[in-house]
Amino acid sequence: MNVLLNDPPRYLFFTGKGGVGKTSLACAAAVALADRGRRVLLASTDPASNLDEVLQTPLANTPTGIPAVPGLSAVNVDPIVAAREYRERVVGPYRGVLPEAAVRQIEEQLSGACTVEIAGFSEFARLLGDDGDADAFDHVILDTAPTGHTLRMLNLPAAWNDFIATNRTGSSCLGPLAGLDAQRALFARVVDALKDPGRTLLVLVARAESMTLREAQRTNTELAAVGMANQHLVINGIFETTSSDPVARAFAEKSRRALAAAPPELLAYPTTRVPFAPAGVTGVAALRALWNGSDHANTPSTVQLHEPGPGPSLQSGWTEFVDGLASAGRGVIMTMGKGGVGKTTMAALIAGDLARRGHEVLLSTTDPAAHVAELAADQAVHFNVERIDPRAETVRYVDAVLAANRETLSPEDLELLEEELRSPCTEEIAVFQAFAETVARGRDGFVVLDTAPTGHTLLLLDATRSYHRQVARTSADVSPAVRSLLPSIRDPGFTRVVVVTLPETTPVHEAAALQDDLRRAGIQPYGWIVNRCFSRSGTSDPMLLAKARDERVHIDEVTGMYADPCVLFPWADWELDGMDAIARLSAPAPDKEYREWKTDRTCAPPPRQRPASARGYRSLTDI
Repeated sequence: MNVLLNDPPRYLFFTGKGGVGKTSLACAAAVALADRGRRVLLASTDPASNLDEVLQTPLANTPTGIPAVPGLSAVNVDPIVAAREYRERVVGPYRGVLPEAAVRQIEEQLSGACTVEIAGFSEFARLLGDDGDADAFDHVILDTAPTGHTLRMLNLPAAWNDFIATNRTGSSCLGPLAGLDAQRALFARVVDALKDPGRTLLVLVARAESMTLREAQRTNTELAAVGMANQHLVINGIFETTSSDPVARAFAEKSRRALAAAPPELLAYPTTRVPFAPAGVTGVAALRALWNGSDHANTPSTVQLHEPGPGPSLQSGWTEFVDGLASAGRGVIMTMGKGGVGKTTMAALIAGDLARRGHEVLLSTTDPAAHVAELAADQAVHFNVERIDPRAETVRYVDAVLAANRETLSPEDLELLEEELRSPCTEEIAVFQAFAETVARGRDGFVVLDTAPTGHTLLLLDATRSYHRQVARTSADVSPAVRSLLPSIRDPGFTRVVVVTLPETTPVHEAAALQDDLRRAGIQPYGWIVNRCFSRSGTSDPMLLAKARDERVHIDEVTGMYADPCVLFPWADWELDGMDAIARLSAPAPDKEYREWKTDRTCAPPPRQRPASARGYRSLTDI
């Protein structure tokens, strides 16, 4: 992996689909550079950052030194904290000068999600500027949010610059434009730095899986189109084996097929391949081993194994789990969790099983990556599939607002409204309104929502009241869907949140933190799914058994401390590339027949058989 750091530029920008290992690799690169005597700042722009856990050091919104690595500091760019500080910078000078009512009005104006977004970007921009926190460091390594949100963040400077250039009112939902205008030079420097191959290397991280490689290609194309062409591909978690174990062979074959089908233009970039590690990468020793490719990270003999004690029986198999979801006959089901844990797959599986029971089902997504449409393209059981398309929703929202105000506003006021609606904030409000309308459709049937990765979903839920106020400012009437959104998602009889995780340290702890955040917001999760368990796959391969034993600790933690009900899904040895393949998770056909069908689609697929207890839902003592 040292090729990646051969004469590295000042900025290294790690991005990719959730769950591909961006954070582990960014941390490993930061440790490696610091070990070479460089001064390194590692920063996360993900609202659900887990830098603290990987580095085993509590972090804050300002750089914190990592005791075990001289020369390395790390920081979490928390958009909520950044927005609070931004509001105070704007409002503070007016306290004691203007009447209290006027100060409250300014605070209200700055309460929207666009303030969170631009304040978060401003903090990110300071890290790439020529002054501020980053000035004392030789290298700045950025561990970004999952791809869709990173792309939106990188498009913000141009969007706000256009708005500032054409705005004539002197104000926006971010306060006086004079303050924003002062940041245009900083934004311009950031964009220049990102496009300069002498200063920035974009590290695209993927796994040896078809979907993550396709997303890496989309990211590669979009970023190259805006001038970020200095790119390096890292393919993480490649599993190879000479074992006769069928699970190990299937795992290795899935990796081989995904790499063979990867877009050649993507593989033409400089590429680093990282082998599979059976245990999570946390702590400085593990990060050094990951970077050096030493046996410490990859051999079963050195993985910390835990003897399994007696675990509780799982009280609910999948059939019972879905029975509970279906019991109300309608409502909203949201799959939530860290990126890459299988939220989209589980949302599609739930939608398919509800449809097979005869329910009307809409499967939708709030994730900018929108993989639901890909998975559901060949659905065998009919249900509706939609996505919340930000661009289409923005056009629809703007047209509706203008139509509602055209008869009541003067031509001059209507022109000012049109100008305000050109703000980049409008897209966020439009997406929120579409989200509210989608949730409201749960009154007439089931809506299964595949949500964005944890941090951005929480921001969406936290912003409910702020969005409500912003919609009210520009609309003649607030829709019933927006008005009833917060009560609807807090109603456990209407909205059921399914927390999805993997049996690994970071996904489990992030899911536990998500559950705590939801409860503080008045939302009680319905249950948990622990996905892709090698401990339920029947493997006898030493490397995969090492992973299975490591999983057991996390499964015990979930079932003992966090989740009731909880179901476990085994790692699937077939590609989950469509609804028929996903349906086999809950109704598995004989593996040999299914693999033959996947190879030769000219024959009929093997019959789905629903056993009394789907594979993998036994007592934990069976592990």
